[in-house]
Amino acid sequence: MAGGFGVKGEVRLSTYTAEPLALAQYKTLLREDGSPALTLLSARAAKDGVVARCAGIESKEAADALRGLRLYIPREALPEPDEDEFYLTDLIGLAVEDLTGKPLGRIKAVPNFGSGDLLEIEPPRGGPTFYLPFTREAVPEVRLAERRVIADPPGEIEADPNEGRDPEGD
Repeated sequence: MAGGFGVKGEVRLSTYTAEPLALAQYKTLLREDGSPALTLLSARAAKDGVVARCAGIESKEAADALRGLRLYIPREALPEPDEDEFYLTDLIGLAVEDLTGKPLGRIKAVPNFGSGDLLEIEPPRGGPTFYLPFTREAVPEVRLAERRVIADPPGEIEADPNEGRDPEGD
């Protein structure tokens, strides 16, 4: 959750859906543990997501107190993807191979830092994870039924640039 909006307790929600207002149809949004977090009473589109009124949130302070809360929708409530589509969460845990069949690792996460989806890959022998752009060029095939992804990584794949860096700057 992005935080409060205005002074009457509305909340700003960042959405990761093709149609941001689709979020309103689910009504109850859950916490990661599956417990109810927010019940949407109304919603409207806004820049970068949705602005909503929620049951029990009556002030800006109450809305702001929820900033950073991660919200979820139960998988069974989501529509089935079309034949050639999938949810990004379905990629987590899939094996990644290059075009020759050489194992590159497993998908750990599918982050988006603002310039498109990335596959965060854990190498098969451990070590730092690395990122692969989730584009048709870099990932020409996703074989969900086989639980694997075929990748054509760029010439040089970099590990996390912060790996091994001292956060204190020493």
